[in-house]
Amino acid sequence: MSSAVPERKRTWRTGTAPGIFPLLGHGIALYRRPLAFLNSLPAHGDLVEIRLGPQRAWMVCHPELTHEVLTDPHTFDKGGPLYDRLGKLMGDGLVTCRQPTHRDKRRLLQPGFRPSHVAAYTDLVTEEAESVCDAWPTARAVPVTEAMMTLTTRVISRVLLSDSLDDSTTAEVRDCLSDVVRGLFVRTVVPIDALFRLPTPANRRYRHALARLHAIIDSAIAQRRRGTDRDDVLGTLLAATHRDGEAAPITDQDVHDHLITLLLTGVEAPALCLADAFSLLARHPEAERRLHAELDAVLPGGRRPGPDDLPHLVQTRCVVSETLRHSSPGWLFTRVATRETELAGCRLPQGATVLYSPYLLHHDPASFPEPERFEPGRWLPGKPTAAQRRAMMPFSAGNRKCLGDEFAMVEATLALATIAGRRRLRHGPGHVERTPRPGITLGERALVMVCEARSQAVTAPRASDSRTAGDHVVGNA
Repeated sequence: MSSAVPERKRTWRTGTAPGIFPLLGHGIALYRRPLAFLNSLPAHGDLVEIRLGPQRAWMVCHPELTHEVLTDPHTFDKGGPLYDRLGKLMGDGLVTCRQPTHRDKRRLLQPGFRPSHVAAYTDLVTEEAESVCDAWPTARAVPVTEAMMTLTTRVISRVLLSDSLDDSTTAEVRDCLSDVVRGLFVRTVVPIDALFRLPTPANRRYRHALARLHAIIDSAIAQRRRGTDRDDVLGTLLAATHRDGEAAPITDQDVHDHLITLLLTGVEAPALCLADAFSLLARHPEAERRLHAELDAVLPGGRRPGPDDLPHLVQTRCVVSETLRHSSPGWLFTRVATRETELAGCRLPQGATVLYSPYLLHHDPASFPEPERFEPGRWLPGKPTAAQRRAMMPFSAGNRKCLGDEFAMVEATLALATIAGRRRLRHGPGHVERTPRPGITLGERALVMVCEARSQAVTAPRASDSRTAGDHVVGNA
């Protein structure tokens, strides 16, 4: 007879968020004070019912429940107001497609973002980062968010399209993406189509930005068809339109949808992460000092980092990880129940919208003590607990986890190392930290800081041991 004690089934708390406005639901609270609203929800339960406009939805407030949702994509598929809106922009791309077609789409795009391939992008990222910071005048105010958007737009456009976009087109893509992510958010939290058919300036900007993004992608595809093959993502996609064998060829619309998807996801989030990192470092001088000590040791004289330097940029990667925890650009996502199901003891109807928030999970004091404190040392090798690793999900989890998660980490680490090794950014006099304007992503969208030159101290020892540098929560999540 077994003496094993059966594991007790956890009892989940469920509730309803107060403050429902007629017609608008909780959309006003999500738009005006998004972070405060999210932080208020766990007091009402582990699974909390809210309203998106007149529609019922359920917010998951506990990391274990979130993993239950994300690791069962056949029950909780991509969908809900966010992905319904994104689908009108991205078509049936990797982010918005339903589960039955996801595996084939991911297999097609995966080679360009494998770790072995990511290393080849090192020179591309550091070249663009160097170009951005070298253009900054010292002792002058510089538009940090705009510069980071320019940097990430150049990087992802070169990965996708090689040199198909000139500087003016790159700047236009950057500006269009900013208009789109803001417009998508308000359409998600208040999903009432009639409001967005009105000829308001914001609605016109949104429609114009959508049209221009589609036109720019179509032009790049047409130009490539008239030119020579290139070893980039567009080249892979065009080859797949003519492939033979087990896999069916993809369509021209598939090519367009994949490029729009990767462009949208590859610009705004990494740019906001970098801008937030510089802002947080300026407010936390000890963290900045540790970062500069590592850069002076690993990259003496402010030289560009290369692939071999990545294992030694441990503090730099920790700064990126802690920024993603503290100020995750991807902060609110939706799923849809494909059938009637049970979650946390609550019966959800088929078609129910389920939301989860990396910001909320990353600021749970049960997982991260003193969650508002910026402390990159949380992510030093061996420091994060299993529970913290599980609660940390800036790139989602399960088989729908972001395809480019490691690419994004490498890009941010290299860009931060390149810029911080050459320049120090300071908040100007009278700087006041403000709640970020919400969009599909969240971050400091108009950050301006004062640029100072750095003089590097040349020191011989490496700052870390490469044998332990790979033990990192985000890269290995």
